[in-house]
Amino acid sequence: MSSHTLLKTYERNFPLDTKGLERIKDALEFARHIHKGQKRMSGDPYVDHVIATATTLAQWRLDSQSIVAGLLHDSIEDCAVSPDELSKRFGEDVSFLVEGVSRLGSLRYHDAQESVESLRKMMLAVSKDLRVIFIKLADRLHNMQTLSHLPQKKQKRIAQETIEIYAAIADRLGMQHIAGELRDLAFPYVHPGEYRWIRTNITEPYEEREAYLKKIEPIIREHLKKTGIEPFSIDYRAKRVYSLYKKLLRYDMNLENIYDLVAMRIIVETVDECYSALGIIHQLWPPMPGRIKDYIALPKPNGYQSLHTTVFCVNDRPTEFQIRTKAMHEFAEEGAAAHWFYELQKGRSSAPTLNRREVEWVKQLKDWQNQFPGSQEFIDALKVDFFSDRIFVLTPKGKVVDLPVGSTPIDFAYHIHTDVGNSCIGAKVNNKIVPFDYSLQSGDIVEILTQKNKKPSAEWVRLVHTKYAKKKIKSAIKKTTSLPKKTEYKLTCENRIGMMKDVSSVFSRSNIAIEHIHSTTHKNFVTLRLVANINDQEKAGRVLLKLKKLPGVREITSKSVIH
Repeated sequence: MSSHTLLKTYERNFPLDTKGLERIKDALEFARHIHKGQKRMSGDPYVDHVIATATTLAQWRLDSQSIVAGLLHDSIEDCAVSPDELSKRFGEDVSFLVEGVSRLGSLRYHDAQESVESLRKMMLAVSKDLRVIFIKLADRLHNMQTLSHLPQKKQKRIAQETIEIYAAIADRLGMQHIAGELRDLAFPYVHPGEYRWIRTNITEPYEEREAYLKKIEPIIREHLKKTGIEPFSIDYRAKRVYSLYKKLLRYDMNLENIYDLVAMRIIVETVDECYSALGIIHQLWPPMPGRIKDYIALPKPNGYQSLHTTVFCVNDRPTEFQIRTKAMHEFAEEGAAAHWFYELQKGRSSAPTLNRREVEWVKQLKDWQNQFPGSQEFIDALKVDFFSDRIFVLTPKGKVVDLPVGSTPIDFAYHIHTDVGNSCIGAKVNNKIVPFDYSLQSGDIVEILTQKNKKPSAEWVRLVHTKYAKKKIKSAIKKTTSLPKKTEYKLTCENRIGMMKDVSSVFSRSNIAIEHIHSTTHKNFVTLRLVANINDQEKAGRVLLKLKKLPGVREITSKSVIH
């Protein structure tokens, strides 16, 4: 991207801000000076990268300080420019933003200790000024667009980090467009074989479904017009490649089961028109049961709003429609960045503050730092509990609770409050009693039944999905019992010579004492019950796997016991 594109984009978004434009021009000249002679791995001048980063920020309609910081985001790390120099020339805000981005630049996801420290710095930066994250996302976007020039090993590490950290952060901030683009750019490096398969197999279905939607568009326009609705636009949204891959994994890689491979998107002016358009579509074609989603009345936690419906359209072909207002569409594409722009349009003189949803997100992240002080434990918890696929369930009062896929009612209970989790005696989902290992689904209404003075069971550790719930359960158990926990194994084995010796040697090689053993013989088989001095679930699991591999072992189970 050229500097001309950058300046024109900013002028278009802020036509009256001549001071901001001059500040950006000054930063452009400074960036050219400090990066003079520097080249990227591609051979391109390094300054092209910072201009591309700043142009993306301008396209997101961020303020001039963000764009200046984007132009200078590598000045401290790569050009030995001091924060004081930046502060004197461009102001304290720009210096703070560049310092924040520089700290995030040290993130190396696969080096646990450095990753944790960088992630903690990221939390701190986000809590003070969300623009640090915007700049880092724009920087990462251009780095991903030019990733092919790096060594192969580095490509995969950066791509994996992009999917698991940066795309996930963008998604949590409602910036679906950038999240999707980052995942698509990373996909060929993380899963090259799967990427090639999808690219080979989707071209024809995409083109066929797009041609089909083009025939439907005039029908929709005609019926909307009859009710006085003039849509801003009706277009076709092709499902992103990485998103398609994730969905295909759930459908045995069968493209015929993906109804939203290409969806029709209708952008209207008001919320009333959204619901009117939905009614018109349902009058034209019958909806598919269970495929109507109202994210306007019940937005996703990241702020996403839209109506989704899949109908049996022309020739009874399942077809997805998405209906939203122009403002909803802009937020769906740009998320928190769109909020930033609207705050600036109100004429605020200072940098916009975080809105309520962003504050909740940042507060939760900072709380996690205190919950998981250990390096590997902290990053594992973030990966499982924060940056995985999400489900959205409801409390009986209608509050949306955001949890990772695979969460159970006990995970939900501990998410609400530690006391609710500890005193849980049962759970209702959609007004029906469910077992504790029930896997919650988006849209479920979850009610936790509690009893005073109830304490959690050690068995719960096996039933929950989130690291947070596991930690709380273990802590509660530790407080309520002073008796040491052991592990009991039950084995059904062939009654062969040397079996008892082989079993005993598994424990002796692992320096584990067998506290008690009992055997019962049944013709050609023997049942062994033994209690070992193991109070760590992971260690107990490793021993179980070793026992399972012994010749003649037919069945084996284990459980924690107080002995």
